Amino acid sequence: MKSMMTKSLVLASLFFVSAGAMAAKEITKEEAKKYTEVGTVSTSGTFTDPHDAKEELSKLADEKGGKYYVITSARVEDKVQGTATVYK
Repeated sequence: MKSMMTKSLVLASLFFVSAGAMAAKEITKEEAKKYTEVGTVSTSGTFTDPHDAKEELSKLADEKGGKYYVITSARVEDKVQGTATVYK
């Protein structure tokens, strides 16, 4: 039983580490000059926490084939919305 729990914890840890390793990284406009632009992404505007919106932008940048993104606009009213340019 203990061995099974240990294996489960190790597998869960590997999943979270690898999922985090694939996330696109936010960079500055200056840093972006070193990379190739691949498009833009925008949040769905369903978030109340800016951190959640940044996570969605990172995920969408991954899906677009990017490794990096620069936030180009953000709006906070009742919900948080944002757009970003994606780079690889």
